[in-house]
Amino acid sequence: MSVRSPAISPTSADMSAEARVASYNWHSLADELDNYGCVVLPRLLSPDECLSIAMLYSDESHFRSHIHMARHGFGKGEYRYFKYPLPGLLGGLRTALYPHLAEVANEWNARMGIDERYPAAHSSLLEQCHNAGQIRPTPLLLQYVPGDFNCLHQDLYGDLAFPIQIAILLSEPGQDFTGGEFVLTEQRPRMQSRVEVVPLRRGDAVAFAVHNRPVQGSKGNYRVNLRHGVSRIRTGMRHTVGIIFHDAQ
Repeated sequence: MSVRSPAISPTSADMSAEARVASYNWHSLADELDNYGCVVLPRLLSPDECLSIAMLYSDESHFRSHIHMARHGFGKGEYRYFKYPLPGLLGGLRTALYPHLAEVANEWNARMGIDERYPAAHSSLLEQCHNAGQIRPTPLLLQYVPGDFNCLHQDLYGDLAFPIQIAILLSEPGQDFTGGEFVLTEQRPRMQSRVEVVPLRRGDAVAFAVHNRPVQGSKGNYRVNLRHGVSRIRTGMRHTVGIIFHDAQ
């Protein structure tokens, strides 16, 4: 599957995404992401945008597959992978967010002694994925009801994996659901795991490390291993959209 040609004029959704992404203080966000492995982007989506995206879940025409977590041992709940073309705003956000995160990812690889560097434009990353046989889109919409949870995991999907991803909460905690906290664990060599519980409101996004990140120690940088998940939903319904930047095999 080919990626969009840069010669095509950007859509209004692309321009809206670029403007809102550019409004954040990316120097500050990058510092927190580097220090803790995650960072919150407040109010990336409006309440109306959250509702409109969550309502897509019942329309199968937007999706390429439907996963029930319990069947695969992933937890309990379900999600659907979007198909191309992505909904305009999600596609625009995926393109606009990527360059800021690629700078962090390239710095991480340099500090961890990894030779791979990620291109500045998301279209170039997708071209690399597709040339490697990873042609299936990975953005997804998740739905949880009481008793559902997502086990700690890593979203890799193939040999070529971008090391940072985004999750956007589409439901309001305490109003639409209770429980369902986003959880990140970090395993450091010869140390017990560190847990980060990330407080999110509707429309907030969290950017987080998918697999490894560097941590500065007394003898230089070392790698830590991260996993993420969602705690048990106690009441209501929780929707989240995930933006993964690499495509799948």
